[in-house]
Amino acid sequence: MNKLLAEEIYYDMVLGRTFELAAKEHYMGGDIAGFLHLDIGQEGFSVAAMKAFDKGDVFTTYREHVMAIARGMDPKDVMAELFGKAAGISRGRGGSMHLFDPSHFFYGGDAIVGGQIPNAVGCAYARKYQGREDGVMVVFGDGATNGGAFFESINNASTQKLPLLFLCENNGYAIGTKITRVAPFEKQAKKAEPYMITREVDGMDALAVYESVREAQSLIQDGHGPVFLEAMTCRYEGHSVADANTYRSKEEMQICKGKDSIDRMEQLLLSQYGITPDAIKTIQKRAQNCVDEAVAFAASAVEPELAELYEDIFAERKNHAVS
Repeated sequence: MNKLLAEEIYYDMVLGRTFELAAKEHYMGGDIAGFLHLDIGQEGFSVAAMKAFDKGDVFTTYREHVMAIARGMDPKDVMAELFGKAAGISRGRGGSMHLFDPSHFFYGGDAIVGGQIPNAVGCAYARKYQGREDGVMVVFGDGATNGGAFFESINNASTQKLPLLFLCENNGYAIGTKITRVAPFEKQAKKAEPYMITREVDGMDALAVYESVREAQSLIQDGHGPVFLEAMTCRYEGHSVADANTYRSKEEMQICKGKDSIDRMEQLLLSQYGITPDAIKTIQKRAQNCVDEAVAFAASAVEPELAELYEDIFAERKNHAVS
């Protein structure tokens, strides 16, 4: 990884955390309604995965704010969506859990746990049928691997040898349920071992995530079929803002935060890439200014018209399914 890319990843990580902290503040203040699932603590995973999978289609979970921004969406449009405004990336109709932007091949924010996995299988089949080599990546949590659709998906993807990267974000909890209470082992890649190549990576190490996703993407593009990559991560907040996070001890959280991906990336920039402390401060200030502008934009944007409730209810007839 060169210096420019390392600095870009660090900026997006800082931007992501600053964005999430602002989202939390405005949710508590009543500007954001509905559910809000924050990615604080997992920014290294989210940013590095999006940067590494630079081409192809991406399907994600509903904890997708940071991934959407790292994929290329304007923070203003994302924040406006959280505020439920017409200027939002989904025109204020999706909110936090449904950030969708085909121009960036980002089909994220599926509100059904694991619901994006079979969708990604279908997309990967279509891309293979079209002769496209970019491939597809689907991001999901450890809890999603206990659903029936997950097993059907890995079976179909393996049988059809689809260009699909299964990227499991294992933070150890499905909402408030520890994964070892509902699965016989902590590492969920074991479930995919009979079907495909499996890999594991430290999800709190942005550089390691980037390299692992790039390697997996090369494998699926070269015709090896699907790959399962499991990233061991840790979220600092509860499952959503409504979750008090009381099921995790102070000691567990202290260990968790001791692995902070932003701190680790910052030390890497200072020690290996020759970036100065003043340059770090400049990056942090730039991220804060970007988020401040996003909040101001969202706050001043107009509400969707009531008549829009009746738009986009049915799909228009098209001559082809995939453009």
